[in-house]
Amino acid sequence: MDGGLTGGERRDSGAAGAAAEPRVLGMPPASPLAMPEQDLRHFSPRPGELVPRSRRFVCRRVAVLGGAALVSAVAIAQMASALDVGGLTAIEVALLVVFSVNFAWIALTFPTAFAGLVVRLRRRRMTKRHAGELRCRVAVAIPTYNETPDRVFAAVEAMSRGVAAAGPGRAFDWFVLSDTTDGDVALQEQAAFREARRRLAGIAAVYYRRRLRNVARKPGNIADFCRRWGGAYDHLIVLDADSLMEPDTMIELVRRIEADPTIGLIQTVPRLVSGRTLFARLQQFAGRVYGQVIATGFAWWTGTEGNFWGHNAVIRIRAFTESAGLPVLRGRPPFGGHILSHDFVEAALMRRRGWGIVVADDLEGSCEEGPSTIAGLAGRDRRWCQGNLQHMRLLGAAGLNPVSRFHLLTGIMSYLASPLWLALIATGLALGIQAHFTRPDYFPDDFHLFPNWPVMDAAGALDLFGFTLAVLFGVKLIGYVDQVANVRHAGATGGPGRLALGVVVEVVASALLAPVLMLIQTGIVVSVLTGRDAGWKTQDRDGAAIDWRALWRGHRWHFAARPVLAGAGAPDPPAPVLWLAPGILPLALAVPLSAAAASTRLGERLKRLGLLTVSEERVPPPVIPAAAALRPVYADITGGAPDLGRIVADNHLMNGHLELVDLSTARPRGEVDPVEAVAAAQLREGPPGAQ
Repeated sequence: MDGGLTGGERRDSGAAGAAAEPRVLGMPPASPLAMPEQDLRHFSPRPGELVPRSRRFVCRRVAVLGGAALVSAVAIAQMASALDVGGLTAIEVALLVVFSVNFAWIALTFPTAFAGLVVRLRRRRMTKRHAGELRCRVAVAIPTYNETPDRVFAAVEAMSRGVAAAGPGRAFDWFVLSDTTDGDVALQEQAAFREARRRLAGIAAVYYRRRLRNVARKPGNIADFCRRWGGAYDHLIVLDADSLMEPDTMIELVRRIEADPTIGLIQTVPRLVSGRTLFARLQQFAGRVYGQVIATGFAWWTGTEGNFWGHNAVIRIRAFTESAGLPVLRGRPPFGGHILSHDFVEAALMRRRGWGIVVADDLEGSCEEGPSTIAGLAGRDRRWCQGNLQHMRLLGAAGLNPVSRFHLLTGIMSYLASPLWLALIATGLALGIQAHFTRPDYFPDDFHLFPNWPVMDAAGALDLFGFTLAVLFGVKLIGYVDQVANVRHAGATGGPGRLALGVVVEVVASALLAPVLMLIQTGIVVSVLTGRDAGWKTQDRDGAAIDWRALWRGHRWHFAARPVLAGAGAPDPPAPVLWLAPGILPLALAVPLSAAAASTRLGERLKRLGLLTVSEERVPPPVIPAAAALRPVYADITGGAPDLGRIVADNHLMNGHLELVDLSTARPRGEVDPVEAVAAAQLREGPPGAQ
């Protein structure tokens, strides 16, 4: 990497500096641990540090990646043959290049899913669970940022009670690590924490810390915990604010990482649950039917070079702190500053140091919630897109495993895919316009007995279209076969017939939403590339009433793109316009389609019909109804939380509030925190109008 990769001096938060830290009453005694920032430009592994490479994983990667390359080569050859009728023009070359990149990206999914199907069919029963008493200390961390406190603490109580009932509850401590900036939400968090601690007294140890400065967002939150309290624990289970994990799954994760001292991180495959809107239900259905078999194939060929998705995983704290301290990138956001999509980078740095990263695709009971609307997805993707495109600066980091670099590249491509598909459509339109307005030269300068017809090979194009559909829908067929073969899951989704109808509904709905989502993601990519920072916004998880004005405002440019596409096909109707209809029609209906996707009524109606159902709905993991039953308890507590005025007027409440306030860290000379500066000025001057 070049010398401009990271900014600032490398810092090491060692034990010496933190040993004298006073007690934060909402937290256990400090147990500091060094977590140095990593150098991305230089890396020298220590002797014997790396996990030996397994030949079987090399063979698996050759099979999957070679299969993807073969599928891509067939499609690209078909496209070249269809275009090369009398020679390739500049636009045809551009079309071939863009098509090649796009197809190579989607081709990997097919052999991965096929490998996953074979593995799952051969896996007649669940992998043998580990047994024995836990002899380690485990911290369960739930970072939260302006989330609904009743959701967070209901989940904490449900999971902690389950772990305690299973036996090894004393090995687990539970931490809500708040970065909340909304003062009212922060006071509700404090009230919910006190209630959780009261209800779980003698059952589970629950702690709470709200940072004064949410530096580096979620990764900074986790790193702050590890540096200040990580020395007391062997392993860290990281959850999101919407995560739920079955107690048996959590215990099994810890037993697995304890059983293999070379493993640094084990990632589960979270299932999307609790979706009420049509959009949420589409996502959770696709994740269960197609995503599960893809995840199994991914785990099969990546082996110990797996990946980290930021939550629902167990981490060996020593491996994490010594390997994954994130540096600050030189320059300003969106490409400089703190690393946003931290998980891929942390996994790559841990693997660089020699720790194995494993995906436990066989473990059930790991759940999360997805965005309930298209707008919610766009808001989340705006932040994720910036973080993934930031990885372009990290692809050349020193010492990374080739598979880790591949993970970074796939994260980048997941967001560049939409503008590339749009470029493919635009290039195809340009080719059509060229064919209409350019006078063909049937008899070039060289003598030919027959004229040169500058047209596309229609039969070859039709073959390519069929091959592309086979690759795209082959993955869905593989997922369907996997679910039908698994009798338990097939029954929970309504049997083969209703499952097939669900696949049809998902395919049609996804096809209608695809053009809108393509333009949304393209706009997000353009926004990042033009230098706009995403900020940090809270995700809408429950859904809300449909705001038609907001929908019109959010989709106005998608609606405006409709006549542009139609006009591009107008010179030579009706065939081009009919060919573009699958893209034009959804854009014309962008607003009602978005409203339908956000509809809980439509989502619930499909559920009653037995469509788009997943096994977690028919036979929910016990932790889901347990958390749902506890939410009203905490909602009552947070609804009656005292406001700041009552707290200031009551010494008892004030003392309780101050007990949970985090310690103020030393401010480097010349660095000013705007929030603290404004607060200090207001305290000096008093309320507005005061004398």
